[in-house]
Amino acid sequence: MAKVVCVLYDDPIDGYPKSYARDDLPKIDHYPGGQTLPTPKATDFQPGTLLGSVSGELGLRKYLEENGHTLIVTSDKDGPDSVLEREIVDADVVISQPFWPAYLTAERIAKAKNLKLALTAGIGSDHVDLQAAIDGGVTVAEVTYCNSISVAEHVVMMILGLVRNYIPSYQWVVKGGWNIADCVTRSYDVEGMHVGTVAAGRIGLAVLKRLKPFDMHLHYTDRHRLPEAVEKELGLTWHATREEMYEVCDVVTLNCPLHPETEHMINDETLKRFKRGAYLVNTARGKLCDRDAIARALESGQLAGYAGDVWFPQPAPKDHPWRSMPHHGMTPHISGTSLSAQTRYAAGTREILECFFEGRPIRDEYLIVDGGKLAGTGAHSYSAGNATGGSEEAAKFKRG
Repeated sequence: MAKVVCVLYDDPIDGYPKSYARDDLPKIDHYPGGQTLPTPKATDFQPGTLLGSVSGELGLRKYLEENGHTLIVTSDKDGPDSVLEREIVDADVVISQPFWPAYLTAERIAKAKNLKLALTAGIGSDHVDLQAAIDGGVTVAEVTYCNSISVAEHVVMMILGLVRNYIPSYQWVVKGGWNIADCVTRSYDVEGMHVGTVAAGRIGLAVLKRLKPFDMHLHYTDRHRLPEAVEKELGLTWHATREEMYEVCDVVTLNCPLHPETEHMINDETLKRFKRGAYLVNTARGKLCDRDAIARALESGQLAGYAGDVWFPQPAPKDHPWRSMPHHGMTPHISGTSLSAQTRYAAGTREILECFFEGRPIRDEYLIVDGGKLAGTGAHSYSAGNATGGSEEAAKFKRG
């Protein structure tokens, strides 16, 4: 029987919910493009409930314990004295989320002699040292597409929030003010602006589709060019390089995976290619950007605003410069963990575990590393290597 260690974020500060704002979720049968939603044999949770926190347990305890497995659930994941550090030694499976990632460094993978599966409850497996997983024969899987639309909606919200100067305007109301001039001196329309996405996969393409009705000019760059019919339908302009696209865009949104080829791709030099006063939105991964370069660009006015849902490391230390830099619209990593998304990624986690324990193939689209090499979605979207360097700084969050 297996030992499963599951790392989830903490419960709400006022306790696990006894009721919710809504009674049900809309029925969705498939994702754009036709991929079906997760199809586990069963689930042991109520859709629309808080599954991604410690008490929610992704709805897995009954299933795992009835099948003789041991489940350890914790939010204590960083530092040498953490629960994760102690329990990983004999773990067969580690489940984590991008929002509160269990960084599986080469050192941790080497320590986890029994580790066979690193499972992401969500999308994005950069918190795993993929090269170490390849070398160690560890399967890495994620629940592809489970929260892609959730993130795309968050991107659109952030673009509108930045350009229309929503957050400072809201804050004037909270303060009791009626400061119209203060609000509108940084407020513009998105109509007619040029917006570009770095990567036009599931999330990037969904963002472009949602922005088309706003009468914006749509641009993208991707190492996999979209079909001509899609470009014509949406009126897309393709750019062979990211830098070429930056120069023409008023808004840039990052929707690509983090791996060694994309780490710190936004830096002091690339920011010089942006139009002065451009907006940058990043719901992909914090480490795509040089964090100090972003702060400098906002302070100098090279960027008019930066909205992000992702940080590095996560949780971000209390002194992280993105908490205090000007003209930002930062949120903790929440875009992909709406209650709607949690229902899908919890079901997908259950499906992957069922396949793993029953010796059935895991869906190809869920695989990142398998059989000692990049596989499935991993072979399409990632490169081998390690993007976990510096993750130990997350331990500072506790001490901050």
